[in-house]
Amino acid sequence: MSSQTVTGAAVDGAAPRSAAVTFVTTEHFTLQGARAATIAESTGRAAMFLGSVSAGLVALGLIAAATRIGATFYAFGVVVLVTLSFVGVVTFERVLQSGLEDHGYAQRIARLRAFYFDTAPEVNGYLVSVPPLRRLSIQGLDTGYWQGSRTIAGMVGVVTAVLAGSAAGLIAAVAAGQSAMPGFVTGGVVAVAASTHTSVGGRRLCRRLAANSTNTIPLVGVSPRVCLVTGAGPARGP
Repeated sequence: MSSQTVTGAAVDGAAPRSAAVTFVTTEHFTLQGARAATIAESTGRAAMFLGSVSAGLVALGLIAAATRIGATFYAFGVVVLVTLSFVGVVTFERVLQSGLEDHGYAQRIARLRAFYFDTAPEVNGYLVSVPPLRRLSIQGLDTGYWQGSRTIAGMVGVVTAVLAGSAAGLIAAVAAGQSAMPGFVTGGVVAVAASTHTSVGGRRLCRRLAANSTNTIPLVGVSPRVCLVTGAGPARGP
């Protein structure tokens, strides 16, 4: 239903058709359920990833105690950390995609809420009515600059960057004759580079999905930092 039709109905004072009301409420319920599904998937994937990281680090500690940090420890450590880094990368990408899907669902819910207020202005005293630029923030999707670091995708990206840096540092330490300083320097540089790459890659993915979107309705209240905001926020009601 176009915004022109909704506005015209509100101006003329004509009540919306019962079929239109049914369609809108059903769509609202479906979108809210879809949001809950994306959030549950993101949470489950992040939990599996963190569980794998915990198990891998425990195993690495046991190997270190058994081999007294010998050649076996370095070989096992490289294999474990590289594997966990790969799992982190694929988890980050999927969680970011789920966050973008969740953001799209929230935008569509915001349009449906506008329909409610346009066709039934008397509900303003009972439902939360905000300006268009705040229609996403009341659903838990803030557009603050640091919001990206508080999302599931942001957390997974940082943990993955640390794992990649640890793997690179371990390899550098072995190559330098088990010297700690080259390992710390190499690990820090790789961790910072990986963290920056995940942030930039997330922005590019967001822009690419937005460009390929078939939705031609203008989006209100969307900040250019939306790529950092996504990542499964709280599943809040309308």
